[in-house]
Amino acid sequence: MPSILRWILYPVVVLVGLVLLAVALGGLVAVFAYPNLPSLDVLTDYRPKIPLRVYTADGYLIGEFGEERRNFVRIQDVPPIMKQAILAAEDERFYQHPGVDTIGVMRAAWSNFSSGGKRQGASTITMQVARNFFLSSEKTVSRKLYEALLSFKIENNLSKDEILQLYINQIYLGQRAYGFSAAAHTYFGKELADLSIAEAAMLAGLPKAPSAFNPVANPKRAAVRQQYVLRRMHELRFVNDRQLADAQQEKLHIQRDPEDFPVRADYVAEMARQIAYEHLHEDTYSHGAKVVTTITRADQMAAYAAARKGVMDYDRRHGYRGAEAYFDMGKAKSEQDEALDEFLQDVSDSDELRPAVVLEASRKAVRAYRRGGEVVTIGADGLKFAAPMLDEKAPPNKRLRRGALVRILKLEKGWEISQLPEVEVAFVSANPQDGSVRALIGGFDFERNKFNHVTQAWRQPGSSFKPFIYSAALEKGYAPSSVVDDSPIAFSVEETGSQVWEPKTTTASTTAR
Repeated sequence: MPSILRWILYPVVVLVGLVLLAVALGGLVAVFAYPNLPSLDVLTDYRPKIPLRVYTADGYLIGEFGEERRNFVRIQDVPPIMKQAILAAEDERFYQHPGVDTIGVMRAAWSNFSSGGKRQGASTITMQVARNFFLSSEKTVSRKLYEALLSFKIENNLSKDEILQLYINQIYLGQRAYGFSAAAHTYFGKELADLSIAEAAMLAGLPKAPSAFNPVANPKRAAVRQQYVLRRMHELRFVNDRQLADAQQEKLHIQRDPEDFPVRADYVAEMARQIAYEHLHEDTYSHGAKVVTTITRADQMAAYAAARKGVMDYDRRHGYRGAEAYFDMGKAKSEQDEALDEFLQDVSDSDELRPAVVLEASRKAVRAYRRGGEVVTIGADGLKFAAPMLDEKAPPNKRLRRGALVRILKLEKGWEISQLPEVEVAFVSANPQDGSVRALIGGFDFERNKFNHVTQAWRQPGSSFKPFIYSAALEKGYAPSSVVDDSPIAFSVEETGSQVWEPKTTTASTTAR
């Protein structure tokens, strides 16, 4: 036999021998282990942990509390394109194999044997369900055999659609999102039914490595994985040429802050959480409770906008304080280095005030890096507020220079350097007919300061109490022109029975108050 032919056939023979040996060993293990496999009650009676959700009176979500972000979705409500993206990324023969894909195992074994480099797996969706519910992620031969046996048992007791439904609702997809419905809300702020092909492909690429392919933490690697899933969908004819081209060019709008709800009412949501916990205790975060508050979307949004503007205007009148912090630019090899994203990852947005790292700074222009890879240029008009800190004589620990952490604000005319206010704010409004609270702002930014200045800050009411006094007087028949004698009062001896008495403020009584 020619040496070249032996070189080709030898690994094939070895591979086939190994597969046959594995099958034989697997058969022996199955005989003894199959009867001792765990019950599937946790699958047949699936009860996922659903977080506490808080809503406005008119049905808008304002808060979500739980270790896991999760929305249970039935398989019939999952759009076909999402199912196809998942199958293309994870298990193209899911509806054909009995739980273990022998063709996939052979392909992975050959790939691992021939490449000698990056290893390829062969886990099916059923095997992932078995692992997620019953097993650890350790990579041992015994665990893989146990996983395979569990997969066969699952396939014998549940339909393919039931298995896929479990997978779609249970799998971890990063950012505390469990299941594809929760991930659609977390990354895109959308329902599953509203996802585009490009968005579905992005989500379908997450199970392989939720941290590495996370579009919030690693947008570049996530995009590479998404393009791979799109190509696989095209190869399997789930999408045509035109759909592939459109999806590859589509610019995705990733929701950077998963806690960004349509109505900003963080302090109200926290109050609702505390009330719910008093009644439900630890079940608060897993039993899917819903709390409907009395606030309304229109009132809350108007109050939020007014409070923010008032504080920002006040803060602006007191001048720019300089950089918040500094990043060691020696760690960044380029303007698109992932180290910049890692630095900004721990700095949260404050609504429209976005954090950015200064790349270049002069009195005429500042170039800054935003989370996700965007580089913005702030012109002279956007530097007026921060101009004092661009001067070379500015304090070194506050001056705007390369590596400085700043806040930027998007206006109609372009970007502007701004800052987080130091002053706080509180606002509350109520319906005078029934006392229901319609809007409540407990502070400028809940993420920065969770102290509720409405309910926790005990302050003298001052002149804000006058409307209550005046309204009570009007109710008793007084008019705006009424004159009230407020001269000093004194009680005579006849009235007191001993000596004249006048109200006085003493040191002791002042201290007592």
